[in-house]
Amino acid sequence: MAQQAGADARSAEFTVPSAERYLEDYPVGARDEFGGAAVEEAEVLEFGRRFDPQPFHTDPGAAAGGPFGGLIASGWHTASLMMRMYAEHYLSPASSLGGPGVDELRWTAPVRPGDVLRVRVEVLENRRSRSKPDRGLLRTGVEVVNQDGTAVLRMTVLNLVRCRTAPGS
Repeated sequence: MAQQAGADARSAEFTVPSAERYLEDYPVGARDEFGGAAVEEAEVLEFGRRFDPQPFHTDPGAAAGGPFGGLIASGWHTASLMMRMYAEHYLSPASSLGGPGVDELRWTAPVRPGDVLRVRVEVLENRRSRSKPDRGLLRTGVEVVNQDGTAVLRMTVLNLVRCRTAPGS
């Protein structure tokens, strides 16, 4: 059965360092903010040229007259920056088993060279698997914000995470 966030759950905090967390250490409602990834123009251009070759990601001159009024990072670049911070500060190398995907991915504002991005997370669900009770599903609301606090990306991330305890312990 999924744990539901309520008034008490919203005040939950993480009591175990991220590198040592197991499914039980992600209480529903727990929140955190971390990171500080600087967006570099050279990386925006390189990523755009390699993976998302649209003029507003690859050509500062063309981007100046484009729909965003200047060069912007690909949304996929922004998601990659998020993933780096998420893996380093939220997921545990002791328990992370990868993930089946993301839901509701939205790019909500452009990311520009010079922006500094942070990640905000909130545990939405942690549920032990019935078929593989040594692990469970962790569902996390993720928001990436820039230096002004403007949300630039929102998504729900699903991760498979090992359990610390055996079922019924």
